[in-house]
Amino acid sequence: MREANTFDFSLLILLSIIWGSSFFNIKIATYSYEPITLALVRVIFASIPLLILCKISEIKIEAFSQNWNWYALIGLCNIAIPFVLIAIGTAKINSYLAAILMSTTPLSGSILAHFFTKDEKLSYLKSLGVLIGFSGIILLFFDKVIINNDNLIYALITILGSTFYCIGGLLTLKLKNKKNENVTTSTTLWSVIFLLPFSLILETPWNSSPTLASTLSLLYLGIVATGFAWLIRFRILTVNGLVFQTQVAYLIPIFGIIFGYFLMDEIITWKVIVSLVVILIGIYIFKKNNKG
Repeated sequence: MREANTFDFSLLILLSIIWGSSFFNIKIATYSYEPITLALVRVIFASIPLLILCKISEIKIEAFSQNWNWYALIGLCNIAIPFVLIAIGTAKINSYLAAILMSTTPLSGSILAHFFTKDEKLSYLKSLGVLIGFSGIILLFFDKVIINNDNLIYALITILGSTFYCIGGLLTLKLKNKKNENVTTSTTLWSVIFLLPFSLILETPWNSSPTLASTLSLLYLGIVATGFAWLIRFRILTVNGLVFQTQVAYLIPIFGIIFGYFLMDEIITWKVIVSLVVILIGIYIFKKNNKG
């Protein structure tokens, strides 16, 4: 892994913007779709343009080739499981708590990368950067977070879902020499295979009456926030490593608030500005000490 340059950092910000804009789309989609069905339709919408991209680019899809087991495992751990767990967990906790819990991914990612990779070992300064970034999230939401007996289990489910993103990212590094489009498409196809039977058995998608707004939100979540975003994520993972990529979780709440300011007339307070500065300082410290 190499030290992130300006282009790498720009991709991280772009990924943050895409996923930061996903919050209100997920909320709208849940009005018409149950969690597993939502995840299923989302990955189906993601698969279609990815398949077209591979066809146009003449890239072989290896989902069912000799290495099918890796693609299947990544599709399960990187997409299917976290999509469902996070949909279940965040439906029962407030968005502020969800933002903090999702922002634990750099912490769990750092620990996993330290023990299971050769070139992402933690150092004092890298650890400091991760912790400073997380402190920015705490500063942003500390007065709005309540964990009690009613939401504790859902908070733990959300953390588990975010941890699976890290596990999936770690597994994805096993295929870092494969073409980005192939890996993204193949793992997405496997997530469809895993989610389909559970949607049909545990939920009743045939009885739903989705609104146009929910379907358009789900279309955005599939094509942009999953298909396109996963291509960006794979590139960051394979070039800059798991821990740098997980720091997207620090920027997502900030961009979520910015979108709220422009689209929902929400107020940007001094806490938002200070938190953003603290988060950027943390990412900068990590960036300068992540030379692999």
